Amino acid sequence: MGRAFEFRKERKFKRWAKMAVQFTRLGKEIVMAVKAGGPLIETNSRLRTAVQNAKAVNMPKDRIEAAIKRASSKDESNYEEIVYEGYAPHGVAILVETATDNTNRTVANVRSYFNKTNGTLGKTGSLDFIFNRKSVFKFDPADRDLEELEFELIDAGLEDLFVEADEEGNDIAVLHTAFEDFGKMQRALEEQGIEVKSAKLERVALSFSEVTEEQAADVMKLIDKLEDDDDVQAVYHNMAE
Repeated sequence: MGRAFEFRKERKFKRWAKMAVQFTRLGKEIVMAVKAGGPLIETNSRLRTAVQNAKAVNMPKDRIEAAIKRASSKDESNYEEIVYEGYAPHGVAILVETATDNTNRTVANVRSYFNKTNGTLGKTGSLDFIFNRKSVFKFDPADRDLEELEFELIDAGLEDLFVEADEEGNDIAVLHTAFEDFGKMQRALEEQGIEVKSAKLERVALSFSEVTEEQAADVMKLIDKLEDDDDVQAVYHNMAE
């Protein structure tokens, strides 16, 4: 079948593995949302957002419903959300968001990843001057006058609105607002009839570390180890592209 077939097969396996990780993380978010605000999407904005994000990555409907049902059970344990901060090799800042039912396991794993890649795990809050928490919404910009939309969303806390390419090369509109304006912006987009593809609270880097290709490879070793951990929900860095 040749090398081309092997290449396609490898890419397919990687895509499947990535989807499995995304489904696990979104399943946890659904559980935490239900535990915090109940199983009704209509009255639980966090759950509504989690389900919205799950649908955006084609998570099967039965898996979404199973996660909600599981979370509604008193026997299902909740997850504790913990943030770890530190530095990868070459001075690149790393911030790790986790959701865990065993904090001892999680901190031991995260510390070992930093140690094995010559990084340094720091104290909570040590990277506050590098990362700012933002509300980030993404939606299809087709048939939308984004300049007019900017004026409509200013009162909801709009800070930035731009278009970039998604993973498949298609245009996607990206909207930033303050962390505390998440709910207000979510309601404003619903009022505008905009179908949001994803809505997340993300860490946005305020400054960046320049690295060489070889140094970037060292940093990616740490990031890959962290992202492969089942307790890790998201990894942020300030490595310049």
